[in-house]
Amino acid sequence: MAGNCLSFFRTFTPKERIMKFLLSPLLPLLFLFLPCLSTAVEARDTAEPDSTGLPGDHFSLEGALELFKTSSSPEDFEKRLNMEDGHVNNLDLNEDGEVDYIRVVGHMEGDLQVLVLQVDVSASESQDIAVIEMERKGDDDVVLQIIGDEDVYGESVIMEPYEQYTVEPDAPRQTEPSRVVVNVWTWPAVRYMYAPGYTVWVSPWRWRAYPTWWRPWRPLRWTAWHVRVTPFRAHRYHVVTTHRVVRAHKVYAPRRTHSKVVKSKTTTVVKTRKGTVKKTTTTTKVKGPRGNTKVKQKTRVSGKKRGG
Repeated sequence: MAGNCLSFFRTFTPKERIMKFLLSPLLPLLFLFLPCLSTAVEARDTAEPDSTGLPGDHFSLEGALELFKTSSSPEDFEKRLNMEDGHVNNLDLNEDGEVDYIRVVGHMEGDLQVLVLQVDVSASESQDIAVIEMERKGDDDVVLQIIGDEDVYGESVIMEPYEQYTVEPDAPRQTEPSRVVVNVWTWPAVRYMYAPGYTVWVSPWRWRAYPTWWRPWRPLRWTAWHVRVTPFRAHRYHVVTTHRVVRAHKVYAPRRTHSKVVKSKTTTVVKTRKGTVKKTTTTTKVKGPRGNTKVKQKTRVSGKKRGG
């Protein structure tokens, strides 16, 4: 019923809705639509947040993992990242009005593999966008995580693929979903990289020296871009807070590359966002029934942090 009611409301503009209810002799029947109004409010409150204003808004980590999952090699992965119809990259870090080319740079140490996704911001500066880190746990067992760079996302964002299964607890007719780490050994690019004789892929392309097949395009506004990447959220990738590929991350850490220009802009945006939220704490002393004094603190938050 709620779905039908929402469909009814959406057929009119906000002004038309107000006029129809104010002029209608059936105004008392408004109460019949309260369930619909409740659903509409709930839909609004659970809507995805607005743009954070950070570069990371314009690169989909989920999309990158999905492309990598279906790529045949790191070279193929780089090409697909830079295709307009891939809908993964909308970055313009140097603000020249064109989407940036993303280089893929590999590193390997034993059973550890690293793929750095990097943009040349100028002839002298480069910025890592994200890094895919892999560790081999067994002959046919590889775990993987992608980490969005803190200078692009405001803080490091760790994402990984997962599978979901159901655990049946003791209580009858009750189930709860659980997530497990995915073994990515079956991904074609992963098997390619762990094959004997694999030569580590390092993109040959540099600032203003790009492949002939690549044609940059104008970046989309965030509202349009947000719609393009929404389908990737249906795939099973989620943000986590734990590094599962610790050894691979140690391979990448000393090689991390960042641009002073990008870092400065991101730092400014982060400080501005934090400044929009103000916390005021008041302390009061209250006497209990037995004469004991208790200290109570009350924190009041004003303003709204953009993007959350």
